[in-house]
Amino acid sequence: MTSVDASTLMALLPGRPRLLALGEPTHGEDDLLRVRNDLFRGLVEEHGYRTITIESDCLRGELVDAYVATGAGDPDEVMARGFSHGWGAFAGNRELVGWMRAYNDGRPAADRVRFAGFDGPLEITGAESPRQALTGLHAYLAAGVDADLLPCTAETLDRLLGPDDRWPDPAAMRDPSASAGRTADARRLRLLADDLVALLDARTPELIAGSSREDWDRARLYGRTATGLLSYHYWMADTSPGRLTRLLGVRDSMMAANLLALADRGPTLVSAHNSHLQRTRSSMTLGDTPLHWWSAGAIVDAHLGDVYAFVATAVGTIHHHDVGTPPPDTIEGLLYACGQAHLLLDPHSLTARPAATRVSPWYGYAPLDPADLPHTDGLLFVRDAHRP
Repeated sequence: MTSVDASTLMALLPGRPRLLALGEPTHGEDDLLRVRNDLFRGLVEEHGYRTITIESDCLRGELVDAYVATGAGDPDEVMARGFSHGWGAFAGNRELVGWMRAYNDGRPAADRVRFAGFDGPLEITGAESPRQALTGLHAYLAAGVDADLLPCTAETLDRLLGPDDRWPDPAAMRDPSASAGRTADARRLRLLADDLVALLDARTPELIAGSSREDWDRARLYGRTATGLLSYHYWMADTSPGRLTRLLGVRDSMMAANLLALADRGPTLVSAHNSHLQRTRSSMTLGDTPLHWWSAGAIVDAHLGDVYAFVATAVGTIHHHDVGTPPPDTIEGLLYACGQAHLLLDPHSLTARPAATRVSPWYGYAPLDPADLPHTDGLLFVRDAHRP
């Protein structure tokens, strides 16, 4: 057990991972976000990391990335529009963006830090229209290849997409018939999205030569997002018993694809819920239904192996959510008894000690499962998360 800093964290790992995933057991706690920010600063200044990506809309994240690179835009608007799930309202995220902008000021492009979201344009109650991703991909291709190679016109896409508000209908989460995902238009859009992505791949050399690698990477992001959203909407309209499992799997598959693309960029810190980053299968119970799916971290680990590392975070108390002192027979209880505000340790040092799984009185906090420790590279413990 030791203090928390980037060098100590790196010493737990066999090398410098391209994706260093830092999980959290709950969202929105600024104490956790500030520890993350401190670690990211150390990773940038001492270990060559240049990107942070968080569990937020991958398309909205482009607005934040542009701001931290150049200062373009109003900071309040960037925080409001550049994050999904309300993450822009948290002080820890505002502090992160402010530090990144200050760090980049006056630096050459090659040395700047970058920001990315890696979640899809999804909320708990539904998914966004695929319009932005599909039209962005089409526009990029239309500017770079002959018109007769395109599978459709922009006007055709606009007609098939229809009003954007028909896509994210919250009623569709519980009522598949409310989803637009299996209409004739949506089925046609899935085929066109596949054709557009195939064309992007087939014309890669001329497209990069005629634009830039950065623009081509953005087009690939649009392609992944378009096909992922259309798949998500398709399964929203499904009536089979596997519907919710498929939805959870599609979301984490989208996350994984974005993370693998970021790994190509260079060493990246990943910040998200433990359940999205762990190597083991994720699970949850919705109503009386147990659900199991492979997390983004498990998928990425299968692709990357040793250059993916996962550090889980556990918390002692969150009194403002009625999460009190952890029982002494749990991992959290053992670490809480140490009395230190923050701890960073090798989780394998705890595997020999039998421990119970903590039970949370609040649905928004997921305790550490001792069975996951052998599959975890590091463990960060925050003794108390205080009210913001």
